[in-house]
Amino acid sequence: MKTTGDQQLVKRINRSVLLRLLRQRGGLSRAQLASESGLTKSTVSLLVRELIEEGWITETSLAAAQGLGRPSTPLQLDGSRRAMLGVEIGVESLRVVGVSLTGEVLWSAEEPLADRAPGAVCGQVAALAVRAHGELAARPVQVSGMGIGVPGAFDEATGTIRFAPNLGWRDVAFQPLMARALAEAGCPSVAMHVQNEADTAALSEYEFAGGEATDSLIFVTCGVGVGAGIVLNDRLFTGLQGMAGEIGHSIVQIDGPACSCGRKGCAETFLGARALERQAEPARGGVYLGVVLQNLWTTFNPGALVVGGPSCERYPDILRVARETLEGYAASAGMAAPKVRSARYGLLASAVGAAALVLHHELRPMHAPAVTAPPDEPEHRQGEAAPQFLH
Repeated sequence: MKTTGDQQLVKRINRSVLLRLLRQRGGLSRAQLASESGLTKSTVSLLVRELIEEGWITETSLAAAQGLGRPSTPLQLDGSRRAMLGVEIGVESLRVVGVSLTGEVLWSAEEPLADRAPGAVCGQVAALAVRAHGELAARPVQVSGMGIGVPGAFDEATGTIRFAPNLGWRDVAFQPLMARALAEAGCPSVAMHVQNEADTAALSEYEFAGGEATDSLIFVTCGVGVGAGIVLNDRLFTGLQGMAGEIGHSIVQIDGPACSCGRKGCAETFLGARALERQAEPARGGVYLGVVLQNLWTTFNPGALVVGGPSCERYPDILRVARETLEGYAASAGMAAPKVRSARYGLLASAVGAAALVLHHELRPMHAPAVTAPPDEPEHRQGEAAPQFLH
């Protein structure tokens, strides 16, 4: 029996329980944390001391009296000493952000994608990551990890991007390639996580919702590609090979226009940015977005529907038309339409969500990837495992 390993896992789980309680309800005292977590007061006291020393939580200056004893000291997540890096690899640009534990964007940068070859993209990301580390270190803020959102189906078990049609990528061993690029650029060693960019966008809403998030949420991102990030039962739903949520390649018209994926009649051919640019009335794309939202609503019945992405910023009427379309379908069924809201972080949603991916794994130690692979995997071969840490 691996007693030491088991004890360390239990400790990580207990730490995550306290962090999640404070994220949901800042201001709880040590005694309240013990009561609500079921942990002993001594265990809570020890873990709280460690979390304060490591910059995860902080004591507030206000003390609350409880009964006849000494006033208790409220605790909350510390938004000043730790941060996560988030990267969005778009079809046309890169965005990098530094985000605090409480969801504040501390620093951000954007630049055009210089070259779509996988190795070149990783090199450009690595250079931006080095710059981001320097900017955050100057505050000073400790970086807890780095998340990357990619525009395609990412297989977390192997570290492979299975399919990113708008970049022309198929079966790219991305995570080992990215790890090697970061090491060669001299980037500080931190935990790295990768996920589809729509999935990371969903986490920007789910992890930083200020207690508003339910256990299910769907984020639809509209740009060159169209995708959905799906959170179900407090976890990302990514599918067998990371292809869940590829709604841009769901068929909305049999034998419709040809799509970059090889199919015909995909939603992307009516709603993607390139399709909208060709339309005399781009807001017409909102009808198809409304159809997509209707199908997601009836399939998953989520607690929240969020829409964002470049197309929504460029053509604001799209969301209005989509809501009207969704409300029409709901009325026909004699039901109230679900609320659909815009992304809190606007065009930074996927990058901020990539940073939130680090926190997502930290708060769920039982779900974090446990396998590693050396960073010398061939560029276009399926990786055998995904490295969790950079060296």
